[in-house]
Amino acid sequence: MNIRIIKDKIIANAMLILSVASVSFVFLIGIGLYWRAAPLFEGHTLFSLFSTSEWAPSKGKFGFYPFIMGTLWVTLIAIAVALPLCLLMAIYLTEYAKPGIRKVILPLVNILAGIPPVIYGVWGIFFVVPIVREYLAPQFIEYSSGYTVLTGGVVLAVMTFPILVSIVSEVLRTIPKELKDASLSLGATKWETIKKVVLKRAFPGIMAAAVLAVSRAFGETIAVLMVCGNVPVAPTSVFDAGYPLPALIANNFGEMMSIPLYDSALMFAALLLFFIIFLFNLVSRIILNRIEYKFIS
Repeated sequence: MNIRIIKDKIIANAMLILSVASVSFVFLIGIGLYWRAAPLFEGHTLFSLFSTSEWAPSKGKFGFYPFIMGTLWVTLIAIAVALPLCLLMAIYLTEYAKPGIRKVILPLVNILAGIPPVIYGVWGIFFVVPIVREYLAPQFIEYSSGYTVLTGGVVLAVMTFPILVSIVSEVLRTIPKELKDASLSLGATKWETIKKVVLKRAFPGIMAAAVLAVSRAFGETIAVLMVCGNVPVAPTSVFDAGYPLPALIANNFGEMMSIPLYDSALMFAALLLFFIIFLFNLVSRIILNRIEYKFIS
């Protein structure tokens, strides 16, 4: 009996140690990035790094404002495009589609998750960029190259489709059939039942799916790098070029060795991206907990 108890305690402690070690990797990454970025703080304040727009590494000027705004523009456009479409698609697959159609569409959607990001970038260059340049932009401005934050947002939205559709579909399937039957028995139509019962009950899960999609969108690099234009100027409209933080790191990492503080500046960009995603997930988790408590209670 004592041996069994000892074995149980050993296994429990080992699992605790492994769990703590796994979580500690997050903090180790943050500490490592801060250590590499620390030399940049000796001659620059956080306010100057965040508020200035001039990016001239050879002159020691590192303004991150355009890159922060480029990241936010592309991410927000991607979620604004992807979330409504994916929600409607998930509703159709779970509530309206026949089993045969569902078995065909869901695997096709999942295939999108396995396509390399560079393929999305090439697709964006040959299809989305010309559409934005020749059809959308002329309706609002005189000229646009097509390499804009709108293009990057659309490409990124397509990349987030699989995760959003899959998670939202699974969330909608967890809604008890008894709830829907009760609503229908009271005289509500199918669409009214979806709006008033299904979506209301599934709202916390839909929000969680959106959080995961935003986290994915923040860190995407290659596809966005290929279609955003990569101009270090803060966008003022969806038809302006942008330069997200992941693209900045990927584009310049090989050129940093010969310029003082360039290494630290790029490590600070990585630290900033890491902090944005960490803070976003933390705040989102707090909000989700409150939403879940409100809806469950």
